[in-house]
Amino acid sequence: MLILSRTPTAFLAILSSVFVFACSGAANDNTLPPDKGDVTMVTLVENLDDPWGMDFLPGGDLLVTQKTGRLNRIDGRSWTSAPVSGLPAIAQKAGQGGLLDILVHPDFATTRWVYFSYAIADGDTYTTRVSRGRLEGDSLSDVETLFTAEPFFKTRRHFGSRLLLDNGYLYITVGDRANRDLAQSLTTHNGKVMRLFEDGSIPADNPFVGDETARPEIWTYGHRNPQGMAQHPVNGSIWIAEHGPQGGDEINVLSPGSNYGWPLATYGEEYGGGKIGQGTELEGTVQPITYWVPSIGTGGIAFYSGDEYSRWQPSLLVAGLKLTRISRLELAGDGVGKEYRILDESKLRIRDVQFGPDGRLYALAGGDRLVRLDPVR
Repeated sequence: MLILSRTPTAFLAILSSVFVFACSGAANDNTLPPDKGDVTMVTLVENLDDPWGMDFLPGGDLLVTQKTGRLNRIDGRSWTSAPVSGLPAIAQKAGQGGLLDILVHPDFATTRWVYFSYAIADGDTYTTRVSRGRLEGDSLSDVETLFTAEPFFKTRRHFGSRLLLDNGYLYITVGDRANRDLAQSLTTHNGKVMRLFEDGSIPADNPFVGDETARPEIWTYGHRNPQGMAQHPVNGSIWIAEHGPQGGDEINVLSPGSNYGWPLATYGEEYGGGKIGQGTELEGTVQPITYWVPSIGTGGIAFYSGDEYSRWQPSLLVAGLKLTRISRLELAGDGVGKEYRILDESKLRIRDVQFGPDGRLYALAGGDRLVRLDPVR
């Protein structure tokens, strides 16, 4: 059995180039087939305070972040929860900011490293920061800052903040911070995906290293608010989910140095109506492999290629905040095929999805709980 979540296994390698697949919009929401009868939802933990990110520790315990600045370690057998101490200062519930993603090092048993992203404040301005610390029991130590997005802004939206580790590289998403035009500027971190070494240093082969007009951490640009990131289980490419405006949520495949169009090219429109940019396509920008109109409010994503859920092989699971569901996209070669709805009858906003060591799908739902989707035999 092979289970792939957003934390990739060591044997996967990033391709030196990725193909850009033809873009196909999702079907009208009312025509999408449900996965009714395939799963049943079990609530494991309640009374969480706006949970945002999660990752499993060896042995099955789960780390869950909350936007209030709290990190909890949840026992994977009893589902009891304990707070983790040792976090740095966090701008708690700063609009869409707070304590955001969490990522366990693939060699945690040796390194004890845990990576996390969060909002920080400087007076009345805010930005995204990524740090790591060593976890022993319920306490973090040796906490060090790896990355701070520049510049700070008074706006408290679009922090991005998904993390991914692969073969010694750390990938970080940062939203446009509601300053959309800066997503096209290589002088800021707004609307970008960054690539660092896992210790925070900058790889010499990053696409803009040596360019005095660009930030050397930048891997890709032209993003709005990427809140999902995962690695393809076969070809090793990195996919992100971008939260669009009114419509225009996207799934994109990252290729170093590429421009993904925001806000010059988008399938979304202004809230309340009105064109954004120059249309849906623009020379020099990369098309998404799929997009949603209307928006589903994309959150976290996870690939699946196992045998626990018999009809899901292989799929991409996409958390939906606006349309309160999980979208399951069948994988078709290196692209996507048919889409199905999961949990749409629950009316719960889904923030993050991840497969556990037991092969089951876990989700942060409803702004206050951890749930598991058990297959119905």
